[in-house]
Formats: sequence, C-alpha cells, structure tokens
Amino acid sequence: MPSPQTDTPGLELQSPKEAEEPQTPAHGSRRTSSRKEPNAHRKDGTRLGLGSLRQAFSRASQRALTQVSKEDTGLFRRSSCSLFRSFRQALDEGPATGHSQATPEVPSGVMNGVSQQASTGAASEELKPEAEGKSVADLITERQLLAAFEQLLRLETLLVAEKASRTFEQDPTAFARRAMDVCLHYDGLAAEIGAIVRETLDSDGVDAAALAELARVVSAEEAAHPSPPDDGDFLRTPRRWRQHWEEAVRRSAQERVRRPGAGWAFGEAEGASGLAQLLAELGGLVRRDLQKVRQEVQPAYAAAGFPAWEVYLRAFHSAVAQRLQELARDARGCEQLYILLDWAANVYGSPDFLGAPGLALPAEPLPPLLAPDVWARLESDYTSFLEAKIASCFDSILQLEQSHWAAAEVPEVLQGLYQAPLSMDVHMLVAEHVKAAGAISAELEATTLRICTRALGLFVPRFEKAFLASEAVSEPHLGAYINACEELRTSLLSRFPGTQEELEKPLVTATCSFQKHLLQGLQRELQPLFRVVCTRDWLTQDWLHPLMDKVVTFAGHLQRVARPRAQETLQEVHRFVVREYLARALRPRERFRGMERMHGSQKMSLDAQAISDTFQGLGSEATWLDQAIQCVAEILGETYKDDIQRHLETLIRSYPDIRRDHILAILALRRLGRRRNQHLLQHTQDLLRAAAGVAGAEAPRGRVLFEEIKPSAAVRPEGAAVQEAFQASSRGVFWGRRALNAACQGGPPARLSSFTLQSESEEQSIYLKNKCELKWCLPKE
Repeated sequence: MPSPQTDTPGLELQSPKEAEEPQTPAHGSRRTSSRKEPNAHRKDGTRLGLGSLRQAFSRASQRALTQVSKEDTGLFRRSSCSLFRSFRQALDEGPATGHSQATPEVPSGVMNGVSQQASTGAASEELKPEAEGKSVADLITERQLLAAFEQLLRLETLLVAEKASRTFEQDPTAFARRAMDVCLHYDGLAAEIGAIVRETLDSDGVDAAALAELARVVSAEEAAHPSPPDDGDFLRTPRRWRQHWEEAVRRSAQERVRRPGAGWAFGEAEGASGLAQLLAELGGLVRRDLQKVRQEVQPAYAAAGFPAWEVYLRAFHSAVAQRLQELARDARGCEQLYILLDWAANVYGSPDFLGAPGLALPAEPLPPLLAPDVWARLESDYTSFLEAKIASCFDSILQLEQSHWAAAEVPEVLQGLYQAPLSMDVHMLVAEHVKAAGAISAELEATTLRICTRALGLFVPRFEKAFLASEAVSEPHLGAYINACEELRTSLLSRFPGTQEELEKPLVTATCSFQKHLLQGLQRELQPLFRVVCTRDWLTQDWLHPLMDKVVTFAGHLQRVARPRAQETLQEVHRFVVREYLARALRPRERFRGMERMHGSQKMSLDAQAISDTFQGLGSEATWLDQAIQCVAEILGETYKDDIQRHLETLIRSYPDIRRDHILAILALRRLGRRRNQHLLQHTQDLLRAAAGVAGAEAPRGRVLFEEIKPSAAVRPEGAAVQEAFQASSRGVFWGRRALNAACQGGPPARLSSFTLQSESEEQSIYLKNKCELKWCLPKE
C-alpha cells in the first residue's frame, strides 16, 4: 500500500516547544525496516495517516511535559513496555477511514516511561545495550545516565541514517514509533536529571557521583547536539538539558523556601513574633542550603564546569524575594512592617548572612530583594504607623510623669543634679527609633527623625502646661525639668543637627518658663522683707539676714541645676535683690535729716557690701551690680557736696539705663536744694544723653536695673508740678507769681534758674523772667 506522504517526517513531528521542554521516555523497538512491522497497520488493513500520527506525537509530547512538572519523580519508574503498549493502542484504535483519523490520546502515564523492570518483546530488545544486557530504562533507573545517553545517541544516529536511506518510505508509522520511543527516553533522562536536583538538598548527604554523572551527561548532550540541524530534524535538535537543570534548581529552591511557616497567617494574636519566627526559620533554611551547595554540591559539579554556586544562589535569591513580597502584601502594624524591612536590610542583606567568610557573592550584583515600589510602600506604611506609635509613646511618658506628681515623689539627685525620668525616656524613644530606621536606610532614618522631632515639639508645650497646672510645682521639680529640657536641647541638637529648627524654640521656651516660676516663688517670699528699707526701723534692725538666708537656701537648689541655667537664675536673683532695694530707697516712706541721713548712708553701705559678699560666695558672676547701692549710699552720706558730681558720673557710666528721674530721686534723698540739683543735672546732662543712647543700642544683654525702677512723684517736685501746669495751660500763656509759687510747691521763684522737662512729644524749656513770669518756649528745630 502506498504511503500517504513521501516527505521526511522529521520536519513535521518536532515543535519549537518540544525542542526546549523535557519529556518522559517510553521503551520502543529497534526496527531495521518499517515494512517488517506487523503492527504498523490497523486491523482492518487501513494504514494510519502520517498527519494524524504527527498530531498524536505532538499531543503526547505536550501532555508528557505537563506531567513532568506536576508528578513526583518516583512515577517515572514505570515500565517502558507498558508505556509503549499504551501508545500503540492509541494508534491502533484510530478512525477506520482514510486521512480523517482522530488524534490518538496518550494515557496519563505516558511521562512515566522509565521503569525499574526490564523491557520485554521486540520493542525492548531494540533499546538494550548488547554488551550489558540492560535496557535504557534500567540504565536510567540505576542512574547510569551517561551509558543510557550513549545508547540513545547510537539509536538516534541509526534512526537518522535509516531515514536518510528512505528505509521508512513505505511505512512512516514505524519511523514515528521508533523516533517517539527515542524522544520519550530522552525525556526520561531529563526527568531523572530533575529528580536528582530535587533530591540533592532534601537528603542529608550529597551523592557526588550522581551529580558528576549529571554534569557529564549534560555536557555530552550539548556536544552531541551543538545546534539545531539545518533540515529541522527533531531527533537531532538540542535538548537544552542545561536550561532544564537550571529550571529544576529554581523549582527546588522555591519548594524549599515555601516550607517554613507554610500554615502561618497574618492577623494572629502573636502576629509580630510569629512573623519574626517565620523569617528566622526561613533564614536558617536558606543559610544551611547555600552552605551545603557551596561546600558539597559545587565541588561535584566543578569538574564539568557547571556554575552550580551562582545558579543556586540566584535561584534562592529569587525564591526568597518572591516569598518576602507575598508576606509584605499582608503585613500590618508597625512591628510587622519593621520586622520585614529589618530582615531584608540587615539579616538577609548582611555580609555574614551565610555564616562563612568563604561564601562569596557572584561577580555581578544580585537584583534587589524587594522591588523599589514594594520597598517604598513598606517604608511609607511603616512611617504612617510609626507616627501614631510615637505620639502614643509621648502620651505614656506624660502619664508616667503625672503619676510621679500624684505620688509626691521627689526627683532623684544623680551626679549632683536633679534628675527627672523625662529626659531619659525621651532620649531612649528618639534614639531607639532613629537608630532602628538608620539600620534600614538613610532615607527612613531622616523620615523617622522628622517624625520624632515633630512629636517632641508638640509634646513639650503640653507637658509644660500640665506640670504648671499641677500641685507638684516646687524647686526640686522645676530644677529637674530645667535640667531635662537643657539636656534634651544640647544632646539632641548636637546628635541630630537637623532638629534644631523645630526643637530649639519649644525647649528654650519651656526652660525659660520653668526658670520664671522658680524665680517667682522666691520673689513672693522676699518681697515683704524689702518694706522696711529706708525706714527708721531699718536703721536699727538686722533685716538683711533673714533675706539672705532665703537666698542661700534657694541657691542650694540651684546647685543641683545645670550650670548655664543655674548661673542665669542666680544672676537674676542677684539683680532682683539689688533692684528691689534701690526701688525702696528711691521711694522712701520716711526722709532722713542730719545724723539719721548719715546713719542711713552707713547702713546702706553695709547692706551693699553684705549683698555683694553673699552673692559672690554663691557664685554669682553679676559683679556689675555691686556699685549701684554703694554709689547711692556715698551720695547720701557725702559731706563734701562737690564730690557728689563724681559719684553721679560713676553711677551713670556703670548703669546706662539710668534716667534723669532716677538722678532727681537720688538727689532728693540728699536734699541739696533746687539750685544745686539743677547745677548737677546740667553737668550730667551730656552723660545722661550718652547713657540713653548706649542703653537703647549697645547695652549688654540682661544688664537692666534702673529701667525697671519707677521713682515716686513725691521726689520730683519740679517735673510733676510743672508738667501739670503745662497740661492745664494753653501755649504762650504767662504765669503770675502765685501760679508759679503753686507750680513750684511754694518755693521762691528766684531760686529757679532753669530746668528741662521731658515729655512724650517734645522737649519743653522753662525759663524764669523778671522773677515772676514763666514762659513756655519750644525747642529749636
């Protein structure tokens, strides 16, 4: 019977996919001629068309490929004879007419053509090595891969030669059966290669002989089939077993990476700890497997030049990346997100992850473990959760401090300073989160620092308000919180310079507020003690001793405050004492004459010396305050009136904030008379103007004394009375003697030469004319 087609069937039976993918072998029969095959035709005498046979072979190969990836390697050891009989039955049961036959279906076990039993019949005889008497299936089962490949290569060469000699021209079906038998045995070899790869890491030891055999047979196949044939013959097409081996390595790595925590899910009660344990198990498994590859597997492949270490490393890296991205999709909460980020950056990404210095990475870098968009999403989610967590931590710190206030606990003294837990808690909170974020990435560290800074900047005013509204306000607590704010300001700003803009202002504001309340408590205690100054009781009583005792007690608390703030506070107490003393002296409740004035001068001088010595002993550096009370005492007790001008000059130069009203008040204590007072004012007028300019522009910071002292109107007769007279008059009006006497509080008009009155809007000069007229003249422009 003539053949349906006369073309070479090799071009029709091989698809590109079949050339790349592994297949499963089945035993076939070695035939010298298709015309000798009694089963080459159907029972009704009709020959199976070559087109239908081609479809059957293609479908059988595709189904075989599907089964290879899904079924266990043990299934590949079924009888090759059974596989061949199944395939022959599919051919024999085709349609009964012409070329419209149905494509034969390959049974589900077509991929399992490698068997532990010897092949029987004529088919098995063709695939038996004559020297050893073993079938190819047995050789594959015994993992004599190179011997099986050599036998298959001989059968392939023989079959190609018979095809070239047109032996199968009359019976192409016989050629297809024999060719398919060879291809399925090639696929069986490929499946056995995959099984060896899978068992390599599963077993306790490594079968170095099997791995070496695998490497040799892959190299032998590449040498036998270096490139696709020009005529497209599928028998001589490269099997690409190296790619198949690499794919088997990737599948093995994926299977092993999925084993740890296979049943674990997010949302459980111990989600964070469970995730940490899962990642620890995953890291341990990957570490052990890669160590095994480097130390045992790689040497077995090395002889054949296989890059086993690089292939396994990339396979595990890809599998870990895939597993980590799956975990990242379901991670919730700050802890879980940080555990993932930390494991990826610091555990897996550590140079010591593999635990051995000899385990080096490949020359080219590995791709990122997490895709950039996944990493960015994890960091964004982490910072969002972190903001809420840090705000909650600050709330907890405030509640903890409030519990200390309620329990009336006294702050501890550490290294000579009051210590509050606030500073330590805030330092630990900020440092812990910033350091943890810095271990992951510099960007996350900067973001975390901004979050902590912003939260602390909002927390400090809340804390200040809550503390000052509580009943725990006392010198120890105020000192402790001054120390805490100062420590936070200096240490945090020095360690994290980027926080200065947001933290400097709230911390300095809180510190100043605590200092202010610390001073106000002392001022309330000292204020009543100054009422006795410049009274007759003051001349006979030791009023200064109780006042200085309170100051010394207060200074004892300042010794437990950080020195910069303690010195500032002590200088402020020093300034307050001197200022209040002078304020009482310039607004005397009683006036001294004669010997009382001299005694008052001596008393004031002694007080000035005692105040100076006390504050100097306490460590005050405000020595600029020492001359104020002393100069007033010298003016009050000066017997040689011409030297009063010298004392005034010293006072004006030492205290640029002094004004004309203060000079008038001091002169009123001395009771020199109006003429001499005006003479002294004229001589000091230039000094007063110069002092006013210095006080307004270049006065040292904090050197304010007389500016906060307001002299009483009783010691300024000329200024107060004449000002009232001018406010009641209109411009250019002349006053008579009676009005002038009234304005000058009864003093003789002849004693007034001239004086200057300073108002808010203009400087007015008053002149006495004809001993009874007062004329108001505007200053020249």
